[in-house]
Amino acid sequence: MSNRDSNVIKVKRLEKKFGAVKALDGLDLTVTKGEVHGFLGPNGSGKSTTIRVLLGELRKSGGDVKLFGEDPWSRAVKLHERLSYVPGDVGLWPNLTGGEVIDLFCSLRGGIDKKRRKQLLDDFQLDPRKKCRTYSKGNRQKVALIAALTSNAELYILDEPTSGLDPLMESVFQRYVKELKHGGKTVLLSSHILAEVEALADSVTIIRDGKTVEQGVLDDMRHLGQQTVKAKLHKKPAGFDKLEGVHDLVVNGNTVHFAVDNEHLDTAVKHLSSYGLDRLTCEPQSLENLFIKHYDTDNKEA
Repeated sequence: MSNRDSNVIKVKRLEKKFGAVKALDGLDLTVTKGEVHGFLGPNGSGKSTTIRVLLGELRKSGGDVKLFGEDPWSRAVKLHERLSYVPGDVGLWPNLTGGEVIDLFCSLRGGIDKKRRKQLLDDFQLDPRKKCRTYSKGNRQKVALIAALTSNAELYILDEPTSGLDPLMESVFQRYVKELKHGGKTVLLSSHILAEVEALADSVTIIRDGKTVEQGVLDDMRHLGQQTVKAKLHKKPAGFDKLEGVHDLVVNGNTVHFAVDNEHLDTAVKHLSSYGLDRLTCEPQSLENLFIKHYDTDNKEA
C-alpha cells in the first residue's frame, strides 16, 4: 500500500455468486487507516460473505477488492501477517486449554507479549488452564479476543466479536478497541449491537441484500436525519401537527415529544418557545434509528 494511500480496505462494486444466488450485488466499502469502521446489516445481508472475501477465503465473482492495496485472494498468506480476525462463532480444539490456544495463535505471529497476555486474561476474567471443551460460548469468544488483542496487527477484523459476552465484558472489549484506535490501528467492526458501534465507530457502512445502502462518517450520517425533541412547556401546546418536517408527535398535557427534520428544527423550536419553555432536550437521531430507517419495511409501508 502506498504511503499516500490511506485506505486499508477498498471494495468497489463487489459481487459474489453462489450458483444462481447473488450474495453480494455491487457492494462498496472503504476503511481508512487508523479508524474504527462499523459494518452493519441484518442476518443474510452479506457482511460475513464480504469478510470472507477480504480474508481470501472466498474468491470474488466481480468488482474490485483491495486489502492494504493488494488482492486478498492471491496474497492471502502475506496479508494475514498484517491482520487479526475474530469470528462471531468461535470453534476451538476441545482437548487444548484456552491458554494453549492463545499461545498457539500468538506463536504463529512470531511471539507472545506475556505482559499483555496476562493483562488481557485478567481483564476478561478467563481461566486459561481449562480445556476448551468446558468453555461456554462467551469464554470461547474471550479466547479468540485475547489471542487477537495480544497480537500487534495493523488491521483487526471483528465479526460479531462480543457474541456471548456479558455487559461487563463488553465494556472491557470497548476499552481495548479504543486503545487500538489510539495506537493508530484500524478496526473493521461488524456487529448487531448498535450501541456498541455507536460508541466506537468513526464511520459506518450499512448494507442490505448485498448492497451498500449508506456509508459515511457517523456524525455526517446523523446530520442527514432528524432531531429528537422533548419539551415541557408552560401551557398545553397545539399546532405541532401542522408544522412541516415534524414526525411521531406525542402530546401529553404540557409535555411534547417529536422528531423533526434538521432543516425544520429552527421553526419547531420557535413554535415551542411561544408556549414558554420549562425544559428542552434536543438530540440527533441514534444509529439505531438510522438502521431502522433502512430495515423496518413495515414502517416504510405503513
